[in-house]
Amino acid sequence: MLFGMEQTESAHPYSRLTPDVILDAVESVGKLANGRLLALNSYENRVYQVGLEDDSAIIAKFYRPERWSDAAIIEEHQFTLSLAQAEIPVVAPLADAAGRTLHVFDGFRFSLYPRCGGRSPDLNIRAQRVWLGRFIGRIHALGATQAFVHRPALSVQSFGDASVEYLLSHKVLPAELEQSYHSIVEDVLVWVRRNFENLAWKPIRLHGDCHAGNVLWTDQGPHFVDFDDARMGPAVQDLWMMLSGDQQEMARQFEDIMEGYTQFYDFDRTQLSLVESLRALRMIHHAAWLARRWQDPAFPASFPWFNSVRYWQDHILALREQLAVLQEPDSVPY
Repeated sequence: MLFGMEQTESAHPYSRLTPDVILDAVESVGKLANGRLLALNSYENRVYQVGLEDDSAIIAKFYRPERWSDAAIIEEHQFTLSLAQAEIPVVAPLADAAGRTLHVFDGFRFSLYPRCGGRSPDLNIRAQRVWLGRFIGRIHALGATQAFVHRPALSVQSFGDASVEYLLSHKVLPAELEQSYHSIVEDVLVWVRRNFENLAWKPIRLHGDCHAGNVLWTDQGPHFVDFDDARMGPAVQDLWMMLSGDQQEMARQFEDIMEGYTQFYDFDRTQLSLVESLRALRMIHHAAWLARRWQDPAFPASFPWFNSVRYWQDHILALREQLAVLQEPDSVPY
């Protein structure tokens, strides 16, 4: 259990998602399964590779109950399908004979995807960084043509305020650290909010979680997967998480990505002043995400360190260090 939060594993909806349910769901939309089933790495949803009778395979994604509305899921599907139609390499959902991409079986919503192999991109290779930049630029060029209606925006309220409210109201932290956490996170959000309000930026449709783990690389180049976090936000959100290393290395990587990106979409470099605020919001939101999912048995098994005093001590320290970065006169990282 978390501090003050009881865990009831048997009550979690995914406990009903048995192999028989998965295979029956796939067959309910006309696919004949051969019984081969492989669970893939996924925490937010449940994702499986399912073998078919013709010895091919597809990917079945079962959505976390109550996270998205049907309209929000379909909107993400429409976005990825429009990207695929524009010959941008994304893994889009498969439609049935009636054109449906979202299906329901035994209370679970799910979608099917083609199996696409690949490896992680090697971001130490300049050519791959430029290549990635070209396709992110193309995604953003199409993403800017219209807005999401049913999916939330990346905002200080949704990633910051709501996360803090959840953690404190549910007594997730050790009691002796609540005040320290509340004090530092409020200071961080003051600076983040000021940064967001002082900068004019155009929200566009984003991948939302665009990092190397959501890119598969083949000899033909990259293809982007998992648009589950797609939302409206600043373009730089899909760029900063691609970078790693020290400041000089990240600056070089960013310029290589920009070389490809700006061939297809203009980038407003004033958005770079949002990077440290976006980093802070991700830190806050990630802690709340773990807490919100703790009733899912997969989370205590995969993140046992989360339920410890040491984790929260380190998290508070990281927020203090991030506040110092935000308070620097020029916190543009590259």
